[in-house]
Amino acid sequence: MKPVIGVTCFCRDTVYGNWHRNAAILPSAYISMIEKAGGIPLIIPPAGDMTQILELIDGLVVSGGPDISPSAYGEEPGEMTIEFYPNQDKTEMELIGEAIARDMPFLGVCRGMQMMSVMHGGRLYQHLDTTPGHEGHGGFDGVETRHGVSAAEGSLLASLMGTSIDANSTHHQGVADAGELTVTGVADHDGLIEAVERSDKRFCLGVQWHPERAGHEVLYSGLVEAARG
Repeated sequence: MKPVIGVTCFCRDTVYGNWHRNAAILPSAYISMIEKAGGIPLIIPPAGDMTQILELIDGLVVSGGPDISPSAYGEEPGEMTIEFYPNQDKTEMELIGEAIARDMPFLGVCRGMQMMSVMHGGRLYQHLDTTPGHEGHGGFDGVETRHGVSAAEGSLLASLMGTSIDANSTHHQGVADAGELTVTGVADHDGLIEAVERSDKRFCLGVQWHPERAGHEVLYSGLVEAARG
């Protein structure tokens, strides 16, 4: 039996064919990568309390998306924090919290890693280009760049990808403090937190980049293999 991997999506106004509608959407790269890794993808919308769906899945991916509401880490929105959805935040926080409590294999991607950090007592930089030391960190707002990431020896990330990683950058916010999580990856050029883990769990990893767009199938394969157990 292939493990079922839940992956969160978001609701936005979008266009398909001749239709302009509010739709639950997710980049298909997540679906392709989970399938390629040997899992069955199941899309989870932000529709209130979705924790019951954890009974139907073997692993969870919280995907990238909009900014997290700054109220989640005790701040007011900055000038560049203009798109956030508290209801989506609530759905995903409940899913993450319950999945981790169950020791369900979990992968947080971009926003998903940021959400992990906030839930463990951390906070975010709201806009890297105005954060001293991180100006020009990398691409965002539709632009994608690449940079090196150093992974900590002995970490789950290093066991999957080695200690030197070529990652992509498509984000304007970043993790300032990972709270109780262990930081296991940092950007080579400016030291920004790029990966976090819970070493007390079977597979609990968050990465700031998008592995489904960077050719990093191994992270999804690792998740799927952990979910088989």
